[in-house]
Amino acid sequence: MKEFEEKLKQYLLENGINAEQYIFESTCHSIEEAASAANASPKDFVKNICMIDNQGNLIVAIVKGEDRASTSRVAKALNIEAPRVATPEEILVNTGYICGGVPSFGYEAIFLIDPKVMEVEFVYTGGGSPYSLTKISTKILQQVNKGQVVRVRK
Repeated sequence: MKEFEEKLKQYLLENGINAEQYIFESTCHSIEEAASAANASPKDFVKNICMIDNQGNLIVAIVKGEDRASTSRVAKALNIEAPRVATPEEILVNTGYICGGVPSFGYEAIFLIDPKVMEVEFVYTGGGSPYSLTKISTKILQQVNKGQVVRVRK
């Protein structure tokens, strides 16, 4: 777990990204666990739903913690056939992070950010492992991942 957290920490430092990484004793896998660990509201969290298109490209739909991503909306936004949800193995291979700790940036992918995410100033995203989180401004997040703001929630 530590190597994934360290990898993200290095990425933040090397790229001069203004974000805070938090590492906890307990897991932050569910939104409830994450909110409790960070002493924050569940509304402050995003999920990164990793999908694979029929060309093998990684697509990351970033939605608020309480929302679900829609493969049909992703398909419509990108004008492609509906992608499928990536397996944990594909997530590790494509992002370099394990499922449950994937940040919203820092690897090659097509990033789609739901407009509801951009309604808040800061969000918590994956911190590299299920035991860590990263707090980042939504403006910086979009700059870093070059995300398209488009409705991808169900």
